[in-house]
Amino acid sequence: MEKESLQAPLELLLVGGAVEAGIFKALHQQTLGALELAQNLKADRRAVWTVAEALVSLDYLERIEGNKYRLSSRAEEMFYRPDSVNYDGFAFMHSYGLIKSWIKLSQVIQSGRPARDNRSTAERRYFIEAMSRRAKDGAKAIAQFCLTGLPPEARVLDIGGGPLVHARAFAALGAAVTVLDLPEVAAMAQSSLAPDENIHLVAGDFTVGLPEGPFHLAFLGSICHIYGEKENRLLFKQVSAVLVPGGRIAAVDFVRDRHPFAAVFAVNMLVNTETGGTWTWEEYVTWLTDAGFKDLELKEVSDRHIITALRG
Repeated sequence: MEKESLQAPLELLLVGGAVEAGIFKALHQQTLGALELAQNLKADRRAVWTVAEALVSLDYLERIEGNKYRLSSRAEEMFYRPDSVNYDGFAFMHSYGLIKSWIKLSQVIQSGRPARDNRSTAERRYFIEAMSRRAKDGAKAIAQFCLTGLPPEARVLDIGGGPLVHARAFAALGAAVTVLDLPEVAAMAQSSLAPDENIHLVAGDFTVGLPEGPFHLAFLGSICHIYGEKENRLLFKQVSAVLVPGGRIAAVDFVRDRHPFAAVFAVNMLVNTETGGTWTWEEYVTWLTDAGFKDLELKEVSDRHIITALRG
């Protein structure tokens, strides 16, 4: 059960389904037989036994005396031991959710409508965990790049920064960070925020408005692909209005025709959002210029594209 093995579709669907059904949660710190587990989950015994045996064969569960099940030591480390090098939490459940959308692609092609409604609370938690793990490695380098040339205690607006990975990287470099995210995401982030962190959380939606500035930097980490031209144009105009003169906007995203995965990632946005996609450099130039920005640049930092521009 190597961490990479969860990329295999059948295994991901098996383990993801077991998580959704509550099998791992039920067996965390206790042992149960198939009947006991089925009763605990209010589920079918045959189905529970069949899935549990498959999980034993893949070393997610162990079968012990009296045909009882418990989590394997590797599964304990992977799901519940943040101190372990094998820890992955349940971030993979975001990929599980994406698969459920992607298998409806043919329907999306016909209708042009996304395959999913709003995320559940659990799905939002998995999304935040996945985004946090993906962003962690490059967050420091990206923060350093974005803050270069700005005042030592720059005021940063992190739009959609609920996972707090980038916000914490900015704050560690001395910035005062305001994070704007949807109310349910902001509430989750608030519970993990330490009192001494120089991060202020604001619950809101940028399509309604942004926190009052002025800010030296507006950071958009993987935001632009969620929306289409109309929303991105509005966002850039709103960002311009809350930046100091000469303030910087920095957007991390896949740029179409510049990143090899951008076109495929656009399909992910097609099946999951109303208007999202990936956008060309020329589109970004037009939208940002029309919003009053100048000195546009596209750089690669920690294998991520970063679009920067200055408020005119």
